[in-house]
Amino acid sequence: MTAGAEPKNTLRVVVADDHPLFRDGLVAALATIDGVEVVGTAADGEQAVALTRELAPDVVLMDLAMSGVNGIEATRAIVQTHPGTAVLVLTMAGTDDSLVAALRAGARGYLLKEAGRQEISHALWSVAAGQAVFGTSVADRILSRLTEPPHGKADSSTAFPQLTVREIEILGLLARGLSNRAISTRLYLSDKTVRNHVSNILAKTGAPDRHAAAAMARHAGLGGDPGA
Repeated sequence: MTAGAEPKNTLRVVVADDHPLFRDGLVAALATIDGVEVVGTAADGEQAVALTRELAPDVVLMDLAMSGVNGIEATRAIVQTHPGTAVLVLTMAGTDDSLVAALRAGARGYLLKEAGRQEISHALWSVAAGQAVFGTSVADRILSRLTEPPHGKADSSTAFPQLTVREIEILGLLARGLSNRAISTRLYLSDKTVRNHVSNILAKTGAPDRHAAAAMARHAGLGGDPGA
């Protein structure tokens, strides 16, 4: 552990994961780490948000793929309403899209479930101290993704200045032919949230339907190779 990483003597943690056996095993493992206290467990994102509101933990250890309110939406809600609580993602999802979605939602750290107890311990203390932490297996990829714009998006803000960053991202996926359900799965958003974004895109661009919006996007260079 790096010097100065531990902000206090006891770190209060909420564990959010929808698999009971993994959740119980994780709680048992955390109980063996000096200075770490699990103050609550959640089976979905909604419970994680509620427990954060009730307990004000130092860190929420968050899975992503949970039923109901998923980990991305829960992270966004926690960061917006409880900025003093850090979110550390612990997930099986190692894709670039999952990483970027979690970071955009406000997560301070991202580990895969293959991480060992020592790595998780270090990450918990680090994110509680305001540091950003990536698992060793994903650090290089996320840094590359953040510093190199995806193909076809360099001029998207010029082509569609009226759209937000999220709307441009969804427009690019429309251009690749993805359905609302596929987009929601890819970006860890609810179906309703995706529908709202698509409606906003149509209103802002003046496109009569999603197919016309997709054609406009492809003409502007969004979407890239649909098979990518």
